[in-house]
Amino acid sequence: MMFRAAIVALITLSLLTVETMAQIWPSTTAMTCTAAASLVASRGALVVGTGAETYERAVTLKWFCESDEYAKPMFAPTRDRNACFIGYYCAAK
Repeated sequence: MMFRAAIVALITLSLLTVETMAQIWPSTTAMTCTAAASLVASRGALVVGTGAETYERAVTLKWFCESDEYAKPMFAPTRDRNACFIGYYCAAK
Protein backbone atom coordinates (compact mmCIF):
# COMPACT_ATOMS: atom_id res chain seq x y z
CA MET A 1 0.00 0.00 0.00
CA MET A 2 2.82 2.46 0.82
CA PHE A 3 4.54 1.57 -2.43
CA ARG A 4 1.41 2.49 -4.39
CA ALA A 5 1.13 5.83 -2.56
CA ALA A 6 4.78 6.57 -3.31
CA ILE A 7 4.22 5.83 -7.02
CA VAL A 8 1.17 8.12 -7.14
CA ALA A 9 3.09 10.88 -5.38
CA LEU A 10 6.01 10.53 -7.79
CA ILE A 11 3.75 10.69 -10.84
CA THR A 12 1.93 13.73 -9.46
CA LEU A 13 5.22 15.49 -8.74
CA SER A 14 6.56 14.81 -12.23
CA LEU A 15 3.37 16.14 -13.83
CA LEU A 16 3.62 19.34 -11.80
CA THR A 17 7.26 19.71 -12.81
CA VAL A 18 6.41 19.40 -16.52
CA GLU A 19 3.70 22.03 -16.22
CA THR A 20 6.05 24.38 -14.37
CA MET A 21 8.78 23.88 -16.97
CA ALA A 22 6.43 25.11 -19.68
CA GLN A 23 6.12 28.45 -17.90
CA ILE A 24 9.79 29.27 -17.33
CA TRP A 25 10.33 31.75 -20.14
CA PRO A 26 8.58 35.11 -20.55
CA SER A 27 5.59 35.13 -22.89
CA THR A 28 5.44 37.72 -25.67
CA THR A 29 1.64 37.44 -25.69
CA ALA A 30 1.54 38.95 -22.20
CA MET A 31 3.74 41.93 -23.17
CA THR A 32 3.39 44.94 -25.41
CA CYS A 33 5.45 44.99 -28.59
CA THR A 34 7.81 47.58 -27.13
CA ALA A 35 8.31 45.58 -23.92
CA ALA A 36 9.03 42.33 -25.80
CA ALA A 37 11.53 44.00 -28.15
CA SER A 38 13.20 45.77 -25.20
CA LEU A 39 13.52 42.51 -23.27
CA VAL A 40 15.29 40.78 -26.16
CA ALA A 41 17.52 43.83 -26.71
CA SER A 42 18.50 43.95 -23.04
CA ARG A 43 19.35 40.24 -22.79
CA GLY A 44 21.02 39.68 -26.17
CA ALA A 45 19.57 36.18 -26.43
CA LEU A 46 16.78 34.41 -24.58
CA VAL A 47 13.96 31.93 -25.04
CA VAL A 48 10.50 33.52 -25.21
CA GLY A 49 7.09 31.94 -25.25
CA THR A 50 5.20 32.90 -28.39
CA GLY A 51 1.93 31.09 -27.71
CA ALA A 52 0.25 28.60 -25.41
CA GLU A 53 2.71 25.80 -26.20
CA THR A 54 5.26 27.43 -28.51
CA TYR A 55 8.59 29.07 -27.84
CA GLU A 56 11.59 30.36 -29.77
CA ARG A 57 15.09 31.58 -28.99
CA ALA A 58 15.27 35.28 -29.83
CA VAL A 59 18.61 37.04 -30.42
CA THR A 60 19.71 40.60 -31.11
CA LEU A 61 22.71 39.92 -33.36
CA LYS A 62 23.94 37.19 -35.69
CA TRP A 63 26.86 36.57 -33.32
CA PHE A 64 24.46 34.75 -31.02
CA CYS A 65 23.91 32.14 -33.75
CA GLU A 66 26.08 29.12 -34.56
CA SER A 67 28.50 29.34 -37.50
CA ASP A 68 26.17 27.25 -39.69
CA GLU A 69 23.18 29.52 -38.95
CA TYR A 70 22.11 33.03 -39.87
CA ALA A 71 19.91 35.57 -38.10
CA LYS A 72 16.42 35.82 -39.60
CA PRO A 73 13.90 38.50 -38.53
CA MET A 74 11.57 37.26 -35.80
CA PHE A 75 8.00 38.45 -35.52
CA ALA A 76 6.01 37.33 -32.49
CA PRO A 77 2.47 37.93 -31.28
CA THR A 78 2.24 40.46 -28.46
CA ARG A 79 -0.57 41.90 -26.40
CA ASP A 80 -0.99 44.84 -28.77
CA ARG A 81 0.11 43.38 -32.15
CA ASN A 82 -0.37 40.15 -34.07
CA ALA A 83 3.17 40.31 -35.47
CA CYS A 84 5.77 42.40 -33.67
CA PHE A 85 9.44 42.53 -34.68
CA ILE A 86 11.28 41.58 -31.47
CA GLY A 87 14.70 40.65 -32.88
CA TYR A 88 15.99 37.65 -34.78
CA TYR A 89 16.05 33.88 -34.57
CA CYS A 90 18.83 31.59 -35.74
CA ALA A 91 17.99 29.59 -38.87
CA ALA A 92 20.04 26.91 -40.60
CA LYS A 93 21.89 28.03 -43.74
